[in-house]
Amino acid sequence: MPGSGPPPGSAFDSHHPPDADLLGDCVHCGFCLPTCPTYVLWGEEMDSPRGRIDIMKGGLQGDAFDASSVRHLDQCLGCMACVTACPSGVQYDKLIEATRAQLDRRVARPRRERLLRKAIYGLFPYPRRLRVLRGPLRAYQASGLGRLLARSGLLRRLPEPLQAMESLAPKLGHVDKLPERTPAVGTKRRTVGLLTGCVQGTFFPDVNAATVRVLAAEGCEVVVPRRQSCCGALSAHAGREPEALAFAKRVIATFEAAGVDNVVVNAAGCGSNLKDFAHQLRDEPAWAARARALSAKARDVSELLDELGPVAPRHPLAMTVAYQDACHLGHAQGVRAQPRRLLRGIPDVELRELREAEICCGSAGTYNLLHPEPARELGERKANAVLATGAQLMVTANPGCWMQVATTLARLGKRMPVAHTVQVLDASIRGVPVDKLLARALDGPGTVVPTGGSARPRRWRLPGRRR
Repeated sequence: MPGSGPPPGSAFDSHHPPDADLLGDCVHCGFCLPTCPTYVLWGEEMDSPRGRIDIMKGGLQGDAFDASSVRHLDQCLGCMACVTACPSGVQYDKLIEATRAQLDRRVARPRRERLLRKAIYGLFPYPRRLRVLRGPLRAYQASGLGRLLARSGLLRRLPEPLQAMESLAPKLGHVDKLPERTPAVGTKRRTVGLLTGCVQGTFFPDVNAATVRVLAAEGCEVVVPRRQSCCGALSAHAGREPEALAFAKRVIATFEAAGVDNVVVNAAGCGSNLKDFAHQLRDEPAWAARARALSAKARDVSELLDELGPVAPRHPLAMTVAYQDACHLGHAQGVRAQPRRLLRGIPDVELRELREAEICCGSAGTYNLLHPEPARELGERKANAVLATGAQLMVTANPGCWMQVATTLARLGKRMPVAHTVQVLDASIRGVPVDKLLARALDGPGTVVPTGGSARPRRWRLPGRRR
């Protein structure tokens, strides 16, 4: 039966192995292949969703996790494009999450990889630790040391994950403390709580500020609970289950105490995770109903604004916009039409679509830190698709996508203004001129500043494959 333990001799333990019934839903039709980023890059069957499902089936039958199978599973971005493409309704998201939790418990990784993972997951899910990092990072950026190190060639001698961290770091500006409660403008239509996020709140404070202003202008009283924790998205997607559940419980308790109608999220990965709390906490009687209630209240900011309908007047913004679908907004949450309707609702905005819009940009949470070379290739693919639109501004709904694409554009010598959907709405509502919006999007907080001088990286290929 679904949810039962693995058969005798399985490579999985008894705690939520990948469900055999869900694995059986895959009929190997191949519709997923052209949407899977790693299959698109390498054409390798075991780096496709159906290939990874075969690895999971083998694990249930007793095949051990060898280095090759672990590598193929690790190289999945978790973008869920295959879920959108699958005509059989295969729940690959649940399968890969269950498998990664098994790998986290049962696979002994090399020491260097263990240390890297410990550093990443010991930093990014903790807003206070990220805030401590702001001071040294601002000093580093102001000093110009990054450009000096790049010109000297020293940056290229660093391990690839450290090079990726250095290149992805956004320009830091001043962080204004958000009011704990912002009243609605005019008639109050709803009371909402804002999840400020870890990376979003630390590196993209302007997005949170714009979110509060737009929600208030559209008749929402906005509550920003103090001492918010990480929602657990990075931990859940990496298979760090105990950590993810602890974060989820703190978020649930925080927003229960806030007494809000909806919990609004402006980072796609976080929103996807909140909507999955009910599944994550299904085994815990004391939390299951509370998790279901929280998941039912969770809304992406574009989803909520589209649901409410506009009341605040929009001023024209005569510009062309390339909208980039964040995977965990489009594929995981199915929120595609809403942000497009909001942008098209602004007078004089011309929306342009990207080719291969379903292909991930390579950010995928911490993927571009753990697998920097394939992430770089995917980033170039996405950046070139953005440039091909000829748009003046790229708009996205996730901080990881923002950093990934902006970094790639800067590395290619094609710096381009990037903004969140809600920042464009905020500019229209407040009557900000187009030139000021574009200048702010190019040079304001959250901008990726190129260090320059680095050589074009070599193309990465699967180990053992010919070039």
